[in-house]
Amino acid sequence: MAYLGLLLSVALLSIAALATLQVHSLMQRRAAEEDLLFIGQQYQQALLSYANASPPGTLRAPASLNDLLRDPRYPMPRRHIRQLYLDPITLQADWGLILSPDGKGIIGIYSKSERAPIKLAQFPAALKGFENKKSYQEWVFKGL
Repeated sequence: MAYLGLLLSVALLSIAALATLQVHSLMQRRAAEEDLLFIGQQYQQALLSYANASPPGTLRAPASLNDLLRDPRYPMPRRHIRQLYLDPITLQADWGLILSPDGKGIIGIYSKSERAPIKLAQFPAALKGFENKKSYQEWVFKGL
């Protein structure tokens, strides 16, 4: 009888541990989503800053994300972003890039993750276009 009670206790503890892991995993995904929204907006602002700081006759879009970190069009260091961020969903520095129509500059970024987002609604006004998207790849942060 005691053995049966012990087995039942172990089974209940296992179920509780599994539920805790699932909740923790969901919380991590939500945190990564929030990070993606923050980082994407940082890149969006940096791309706008780069375009607005363009001297006449120069490209308004950076050739690489590194150009946002140190703008090569100026002799003195000029930064449009504090650091280059990893994609918090894929944990890679390999962002999807939206190129300008001439293909010479970057005008936007997106995560290459094909996972479905948890957040589907209640985005800030600037991100209303993200509602009901099927994957993180559809969350495009454009600067121009």
